[in-house]
Amino acid sequence: MKVVTFFIVGLLVHVVFFISIFDIYFTSPLVHGMTPQHVPLPPPAKRLVLFVADGLRADSFYKPDVNGTIRAPFLRNIIEEKGTWGISHTHVPTESRPGHVAMIAGFYEDVSAVAKGWKENPVEFDSVFNESKHTWCWGSPDILPMFAKGASGDHVYTHTYPAESEDFASKDASRLDTWVFDEVKAFFSSAKGNESLLSRLHEEKNVFFLHLLGIDTNGHAHRPMSREYLENIMLVDDGVSEVVSLMEDFFGNDGQTAYVFTSDHGMTNWGSHGAGHASETLTPLVAWGAGVQSAQRATTHPYDDQYQQEWKLDTLRRVDVNQADIAPLMSSLIGVPIPLNSVGVLPLNFLNNSQHFKAESMYANSIQILEQFKVKMAQKKETTLPFLFTPFPHLTESKQQDFLRHAKSLIHRGLYDEAILVCVQMITQAMEGLSYYHTYDRFFLGCSVVLGFMGWTSYVVLIILKTHASLRKPPGNRDLMSERGLGRAFICVGLVITAFLLVQASPFTYYIYCLLPVPVWYSVLKEIGTLLDLVQSAPSLPLSKCFGYFVLVTFGIELLVLSFFYRAVLSFGLLVLALWPLVSGLYSKAKTRCVTWVLSCLCLAMFPLMPVVGRESNVHLVTCAAALTLFNTLSYLVSTRRLSPLPQKDKTLFACQMVHVVLCAYVLTSTHSSLQLKQGLPLFNQLVSWTTLGVSLLVPLLSSTRLFHRLMSILLSLVPTYLLLSTGYEALFPPVLSWLMFVWINIEQEAMSAGTFSKTELFRIDFSENIDITKIRQLKLDDIRRSYFFVFFIITAFFGTGNIASINSFDPASVYCFLTVFNPFVMGGLMMWKVLIPFVIVMCTFESIQVSTQLSSRSLFLLVLVISDMMALHFFFLVKDYGSWLDIGTSISHYVIVMSMTIFLMLLSIMTHVLTSKRVFMGKKMKVHFK
Repeated sequence: MKVVTFFIVGLLVHVVFFISIFDIYFTSPLVHGMTPQHVPLPPPAKRLVLFVADGLRADSFYKPDVNGTIRAPFLRNIIEEKGTWGISHTHVPTESRPGHVAMIAGFYEDVSAVAKGWKENPVEFDSVFNESKHTWCWGSPDILPMFAKGASGDHVYTHTYPAESEDFASKDASRLDTWVFDEVKAFFSSAKGNESLLSRLHEEKNVFFLHLLGIDTNGHAHRPMSREYLENIMLVDDGVSEVVSLMEDFFGNDGQTAYVFTSDHGMTNWGSHGAGHASETLTPLVAWGAGVQSAQRATTHPYDDQYQQEWKLDTLRRVDVNQADIAPLMSSLIGVPIPLNSVGVLPLNFLNNSQHFKAESMYANSIQILEQFKVKMAQKKETTLPFLFTPFPHLTESKQQDFLRHAKSLIHRGLYDEAILVCVQMITQAMEGLSYYHTYDRFFLGCSVVLGFMGWTSYVVLIILKTHASLRKPPGNRDLMSERGLGRAFICVGLVITAFLLVQASPFTYYIYCLLPVPVWYSVLKEIGTLLDLVQSAPSLPLSKCFGYFVLVTFGIELLVLSFFYRAVLSFGLLVLALWPLVSGLYSKAKTRCVTWVLSCLCLAMFPLMPVVGRESNVHLVTCAAALTLFNTLSYLVSTRRLSPLPQKDKTLFACQMVHVVLCAYVLTSTHSSLQLKQGLPLFNQLVSWTTLGVSLLVPLLSSTRLFHRLMSILLSLVPTYLLLSTGYEALFPPVLSWLMFVWINIEQEAMSAGTFSKTELFRIDFSENIDITKIRQLKLDDIRRSYFFVFFIITAFFGTGNIASINSFDPASVYCFLTVFNPFVMGGLMMWKVLIPFVIVMCTFESIQVSTQLSSRSLFLLVLVISDMMALHFFFLVKDYGSWLDIGTSISHYVIVMSMTIFLMLLSIMTHVLTSKRVFMGKKMKVHFK
């Protein structure tokens, strides 16, 4: 297979493997075609007011301050006298859109929404707002429009402020909440003179939604323990008090208004959210008014935590719920059908109503979830051959009918408590059935992907053996199987699979996952002769050495897998790597280089032991990182002055780049100072930041193509951007990593057994020069070590200063030099580039080692591909259908990272080769090796 073809096929195969995990585990749970379920009894409330304090942590709301003062006295009074309180447990990802969807629509959003920034509806869904008579909303333009867009009819009215108002650098983000309260007051004031509006406001089943974003914005900008965040809670409490008073006066104190106060998610101590830490998943829930149970004394304490004691609420009954349970609660209070896609269970302890009403409400809740189960079952039955379909055993059609008759009979006979228990049991079984049918095809698809994965990895191994193993090739062993017959057999297999999927009306992606193994394994079996050659050549191979490398690589891969869960494992790995020169005997040949290698490994090993970034901002450390970068550059220029003199052009370029590093350090310090003084982001600083980002990949192309000159230029070009995206110690990471990478290049020369290059010649390597055909060599066992080192350094680049698998590991303040107005795509892109900068440094180093050790890019890349694919397959097997959603999501995110890394390796190989040589990746050097 030609190099270009191999690269394209490998890229496509890995893209399929990458997408497969989303298709298997992150498909939308929503179904359509259900019938709304009504409760045949009058509801306790005519209208409902929903307050959502975005980003409000449960502890920040409930817990008194150090002086015992309550931050939200009005709502505290409600908790102690008039309402019911508890904790609403959110689900990962703890972001604004999924949280609001769970509260208002009653289900946990699938990950497909992340592709649209949590703003639009990937799949249309029902909601409490949609079922209401009228809904008026005030708040953020990021949240409100999605519920208006998804509503049937024209009865959801939104009032939003401009998106530019969501500025983390604003003097007072609480003005967002003030705007909402003022708009609500103005709305009701104007309604008194508008007969049409007044009439609509007095109708039943109305909802008023106040989205309060100030707390979240202040938390991001100043941290949840800051004065701004805590004072914003007090402002919200005052605002809620005023709105409640306003509503009661407007509707004549008719006692027909229900109120719910909650939050969509919490926030970490360092001002981020998205993962599953308790500070992110625990949010307050307070309900009061019509139909809501008043404060009750606690007779038991069913919760194991100590929160009630810490919050001085241990004498009051606490009722915890899942976030999706809020939707049926609101529906029950105003008498609208529970949203069709809701998986929430009505929390009866919040209701102050008759047992008859509770039983009827629970019956409607159970039928609503059972309807989803029926639709899901029917869909799966239609797309599965009858003899292959296995129904959910605990909820057959006969059992469904028995439940309906039994529950209705109990309600008619007045046995409401028994009816409620039956309904709860039915909801539990229906939820299990929904999960069963939603995951029905996972095993089948997983087997297809694993089969393709194993086939691809086997093919790459065979290509390595065929190209580099120098096996003896006895005549005739290639004719053991007719290639034409083999092709016909696999064509028949492909046709059978296609027919099977066609009969089942399977989705298009199923064809890709199931047919991909066919050509992959065909290619493997075509090369089976290579494996037979290996077996016949085994007596002449250094089996003990090969086995030793196999054991070491297996242990190394397990070490890398563990590092995804425990960052400190990377430090242990670096300590092991530091001992490599001593074990390999290099120390006796190059003591200075080996000592430098040990010191650089030990310095880099400190970073995974430090807390993830975002704990404390420290611009002084960023300034130190800039100084360290300048020191490394000057040391390099002095040390290479005699070995490789710089042309005047490069001297000027390096001088400009060093000045640029100083400028960016100043910009960061200036921006930090300006934001602390609440003066906003200076325009000059913003222009410098975006210009730096834009030219970071272009400036190195102006430098000399000498190996170390080009690498130093790349470093000086990437570090300024990294500095602008740093808030603390992580800014020191690229200089230290670069130090180790430069030492790695030098020490690999010492490890070359042939000793082709002297130290002087290493400095004279020019990327733009043609490669001598006679010097291109085949792979050796030691190249496995080089490939493993590369993968290890790539993982260290990913996890050295944070946990990329977790959204909340990165400080949103990192992007403040570029923008302060909330924009998830731009902010996410900048943070991703910050993660990729160390990745690029390692990639460029590896390209340099490939050139200096006279090995083709494809040869080393094949070894790296095998190692990374083995890691990805390991994580694929770790994903289970049981356990907490957070555990499943963690394993999936690790698989996604490894697959992304592999795809980036393919794509960035082109970019790094351009950065180092100005020549195209598929150039002369590659063609020479595979001619």
